[in-house]
Amino acid sequence: MTHQYVTRDSGRVLDEELFCDRVVTYLYSRVREQAPALFRAVVSARGSALLGFMNYDLSLGMRLSGPQSLIRRLGIDLSECVEEAAYYTTPRRIFERRIRYEEVRPMADDALAVVSPADSRMFAGSLGAESTLYIKDKFFAFDEFLGRAVWANTFAGGDFAIFRLTPDKYHYNHVPVSGVVCDFYEIEGRFHSCNPTAVISEVTPFSRNRRAVTVIDTDVPGGTGCGMVAMVEVAALMIGKIVQAYAASGYEQSRQMVPGLFVRKGQPKSLYRPGSSLDVLVFEPGRVEFSPDLVAHQFRRDVGSRFSSWLGRPWVETDVRVRESIARVSAIEP
Repeated sequence: MTHQYVTRDSGRVLDEELFCDRVVTYLYSRVREQAPALFRAVVSARGSALLGFMNYDLSLGMRLSGPQSLIRRLGIDLSECVEEAAYYTTPRRIFERRIRYEEVRPMADDALAVVSPADSRMFAGSLGAESTLYIKDKFFAFDEFLGRAVWANTFAGGDFAIFRLTPDKYHYNHVPVSGVVCDFYEIEGRFHSCNPTAVISEVTPFSRNRRAVTVIDTDVPGGTGCGMVAMVEVAALMIGKIVQAYAASGYEQSRQMVPGLFVRKGQPKSLYRPGSSLDVLVFEPGRVEFSPDLVAHQFRRDVGSRFSSWLGRPWVETDVRVRESIARVSAIEP
């Protein structure tokens, strides 16, 4: 079964090339059912790191086909990158590339906007039963997902957005809002794939994966003004590590996430080691309104999404770019 998504600029429907789709399907069907110990080993930290090393650090494949072959296959535009083309001699360097984001991913001058944290495929959801975007305990079990009861209470009934980074994407995450970090912590877990087949095969897979949680207070001077925002970076298969590296400009002089740090919307925040992974933004109830075009695309019936088949109703991803607006501060008082 194909998996399709919508391009935001044109509204075109495209087929996604799911990397290692047959392998992932086999792993999450026969291997999981018939060899559960092997399945657990593959999605463990050690197994995921080994797969990442074999795919991104061993240079045999690059010697045979050359870096340009991989770059062409992934559709990477090296003119966007900080380093010269000659730098990209290994898969890891290609996947961990840096871009001139202020030029090639411009951000609108809108103080009330929430921006995409990544080049990714996005959809929105809600934990509020009265919302048309309501969905519960499918992609994650909310009470477990944030890992701390205080934040589960803060965001109960709120809205969320999921951003799925495919292997071809730029793997830096950027800050979606401006504000002060009031909490940061990491939660140990597995490394389940975020291929759509894997997602719909596992029960609440994102609650089981290793993840980093950053809670940002935006109701501060210079902040975006949409309450508390949780940004959850979820590791996936072949992601060895989530590297926190906030930079106030460019990429240099990066800093760790620590309480009290003011982070500015649109700036680099962290780096995923190669593979596929995803970000989840969680908002307090009634504090943001998602962009109408993204919501309209999400409910399109002419798109063959595996998530739609799983949920029994249209649930379609839109391809978005890092630093572009995906929501605005709600005009309705919370």
